[in-house]
Amino acid sequence: MNYRKLGKTNLNISEISLGTWQVGGKWGSDFSSKNAEKIINTAIDNGVNFIDTADVYSEGLSEKAVGKIVRSRSEEVYIATKCGRQLNPHTNASYTTAALRKFVEESLSNLGVDRIDLMQIHCPPTEVYNRPEIFGLFDDLTKEGKIRNYGVSVEKVEEALKAIEFEGVSTVQIIFNMFRQKPSETFFTEAKKKDVGIIARVPLASGLLTGKFSKTTTFDKDDHRFFNREGAAFDKGETFSGIDYSLGLKAVEALKTVFNNDVNLVHKALQWILSFNEVSCVIPGASSVDQLFSNLNTSQASLISEEQLKQVNNIYNTFIKPEVHDLW
Repeated sequence: MNYRKLGKTNLNISEISLGTWQVGGKWGSDFSSKNAEKIINTAIDNGVNFIDTADVYSEGLSEKAVGKIVRSRSEEVYIATKCGRQLNPHTNASYTTAALRKFVEESLSNLGVDRIDLMQIHCPPTEVYNRPEIFGLFDDLTKEGKIRNYGVSVEKVEEALKAIEFEGVSTVQIIFNMFRQKPSETFFTEAKKKDVGIIARVPLASGLLTGKFSKTTTFDKDDHRFFNREGAAFDKGETFSGIDYSLGLKAVEALKTVFNNDVNLVHKALQWILSFNEVSCVIPGASSVDQLFSNLNTSQASLISEEQLKQVNNIYNTFIKPEVHDLW
């Protein structure tokens, strides 16, 4: 495992870390604590020392599973969690310092820890980024010792740029992958200037970039890849990176030809992200140990060549950029 510095937090974290949106169960299926614990333990066994969760993942069960395992281990493993998405309605007006403080206290309880290594505001409405009192709350929570660092998880590049105007923001979690390249433009440059850590989320475009999907692939009715393709439940960009599914399949087939159809496309998708030195880590999820190992084995795979990088960019410019580049 290779490690990178997480911006101004100065934490050295595994460049391939673990996201836990679907850990312990596939999207749309029941949560299994036993499966979650097996995945998390195996990740730590293999050098992962940064685990990202959220209070809304399986209604707190993900936080509880992460906390239980991390507390049981002798290794230093950093926990990042998120708050805000519980608000209903999820609007600017619902974001109050009292509500957010309560969520932080609940996460501390779920995790069973005295201090959270990284607390992130969870994709708030754009208006929230213009409210200094919200970010001031997290400054206060840092001084109180309840959190070690704080950051944001964002939907749009403009939100990321606004967030890092607040000095206390140490990290930004943002969708970045072969099909979502806009963050590598202005935002990466500005984040590097301010020593803000970048956490790349949705690295496999909700599984599209595994290369395992086809026109006949079906998804459970409770899976966001079934019900949220047009943004019915939350931001459309969270599902397949906002790309039309059929178009995504065409782009994936083009990617396969770049890599001669004989390699694990997961490895190339993760390597592509990590080729940007501004990225601190990538957080692919896993609903099984096999998926976890597929992600972790990226470090042993042959590297993407300069010519292949150019071809990946050509595919993006041909298939993807005209459709979604300016949306997020």
